[in-house]
Amino acid sequence: MIEIERADASNPQFKALVKLLDAELAVRDGEDHSFYDQFNQLDTIKNVVLGYENGQAIACGAIKKYDDQAMEVKRMYSLPSARGHGVATVLLEALETWALELGFSQCILETGIKQPEAIRLYEKNGYHRIPNYGQYAGVETSLCFEKQLS
Repeated sequence: MIEIERADASNPQFKALVKLLDAELAVRDGEDHSFYDQFNQLDTIKNVVLGYENGQAIACGAIKKYDDQAMEVKRMYSLPSARGHGVATVLLEALETWALELGFSQCILETGIKQPEAIRLYEKNGYHRIPNYGQYAGVETSLCFEKQLS
């Protein structure tokens, strides 16, 4: 059973998981990594969830305010050994619940075309493609999604 903890970006387990995420993304994104990395700084993230199994942090995710209606999902990551077991869905649902509690009606996110597992996760959980927003407008390697929360 996955235990969920709410935290902020100063949490050491979150920082450790994000370090692994960034290493994986550097390989997947190749020369595009520095472009994406500039939008993923932890100092702007206040709402983090961690998933624990047997006391070990195995997954993370975060949300940050995008505008008055939307929270942006950021820094989703599961250890390779935790993938395919529904952990990311549990964390995504926890983030959506938190967004609702904070008064937001929508979650948006960006992921890369080189992350098919992430694309499947978001589509499976009710996210729909939207035109690329903000800094991702016109970026051919980015895909943006949204979900109306209820």
